[in-house]
Amino acid sequence: MNFGIVIFDQAEELDFVGPWEMVTMWSRFADGPEECLLVAEKPGPVTCAKGMSVNPHTTFAECPPLDYLLVPGGEGTRREVSNPEMLSFVSTQAKSARAVLSVCTGSFVLHAASLLSGKRATTHWGSLDRLRALGDVEVLEQRYVQDGTVWSSAGVSAGTDMVLAFIAEVAGEEAAGKVQFGAEYYPSTRKYGGFEEHAKAPAYVRSS
Repeated sequence: MNFGIVIFDQAEELDFVGPWEMVTMWSRFADGPEECLLVAEKPGPVTCAKGMSVNPHTTFAECPPLDYLLVPGGEGTRREVSNPEMLSFVSTQAKSARAVLSVCTGSFVLHAASLLSGKRATTHWGSLDRLRALGDVEVLEQRYVQDGTVWSSAGVSAGTDMVLAFIAEVAGEEAAGKVQFGAEYYPSTRKYGGFEEHAKAPAYVRSS
């Protein structure tokens, strides 16, 4: 079993580093995937949104069939939705994958690869209206959304919550609990600055 995470120039770092941490904790503590692979279109360093430089393990051309595939978001998705190599890789891997996941604006890449039409999904609060404007996605203002084998999450940090819930779904509560405990991932409920009252705050933030 293997888990692949696509990376590309201007990908948001925490969109994939948070899920990476959860998946590799799953492997370490609860018999998760034997391999967790960072996959890029080409070999060589990828420069992310905040300047982190990351080396992929493999390329689109050399990547084995994946059991699970995750696509992060970030400004780079605005380019990647028109990148035929990216869309071909995602759509081809999705045909045999057990599940496909997106974080933040990675949902737009899934849509461009014909994986979101007619489904429920979410994205970063700043792009909810843009996702609605596509016209064929039921947009939910939730931390993460599962629709069959397609999972999507809200912005940046939400990907970590999504992958933990995903692990609970596919491997059970005990496995997810081991991951959560190993990562000491118990987010504080404290909110700062009153931004839960912001006009664009998603429904799950306003109601909490």
